[in-house]
Amino acid sequence: MQHLDHDRLVFLALGESEADNGESTHLGTCALCRAEVASLQQVAGLGTETQGLADLPDPPEHVWQGIEAQVRAAEAGPLLTETRRHRVPGQADTTTAEQSFGAAAESTVTRLDPGRRSRRGRGWSGWVATAVTAAAAAAVGVVGTVSVLRPDDPTPTPTPVVVASAPLAAYGTTPPTATGDARVLKDGQLHLHVANLPSVAGYYEVWLINPTTMEMFSVGTLGGGSDALLPLPPNVDLKSYSVVDVSAEQYDNNTRHSGDSLLRGSLTG
Repeated sequence: MQHLDHDRLVFLALGESEADNGESTHLGTCALCRAEVASLQQVAGLGTETQGLADLPDPPEHVWQGIEAQVRAAEAGPLLTETRRHRVPGQADTTTAEQSFGAAAESTVTRLDPGRRSRRGRGWSGWVATAVTAAAAAAVGVVGTVSVLRPDDPTPTPTPVVVASAPLAAYGTTPPTATGDARVLKDGQLHLHVANLPSVAGYYEVWLINPTTMEMFSVGTLGGGSDALLPLPPNVDLKSYSVVDVSAEQYDNNTRHSGDSLLRGSLTG
């Protein structure tokens, strides 16, 4: 059985033209050509799916080197022509999606037949085959790079730089199960994590205290969660205001410390 020309299968897979009656009849009876069309359509689909992606890392250098090598081969050498995989007698004609993708990549990249040239010569169809190969290589390179950098999240989260920290312990009559920790970040924010705070009628407020003079100022309030990120005043002197205090406050319009401290700890670092 004479199979359809590879370049013609590329055009059919990309939807550049419709199959004529003879081609439709052949595709209906030839599982090998049908599988090759399906493989090429899958490769083209990978390239289409990546058009909406943005802010992705550059593919590895070897991907571009492979694409450049294929373009040079298309310009200077024989066309990528005989693309059908040699099958062992009795091997099934249909393949899984992954096998089809692998067959397409192998057939369009590695099989060269100097004894056979395209019926249409080195024209647009040769560049289409090269473009499909390049799209497959770029898609595999980009997807592989992204999967290393982020299995689920498109943007890697940088680790915050901590310049000072303090473990927070129960203070005064607070139950000893109440704990927490405070971390001063390089970007000028105070990250606070608390656990097992006793319930209060009002709210929790965070303070920085100078242990020598007992002067203090409010950094902010805690919400209902166990973590808070509060901005610190610019150029705050953490050597002087080194005590982190969490207090229970009332809704009484009094901006002074209530005197009811729940957690305290001293910053070091």
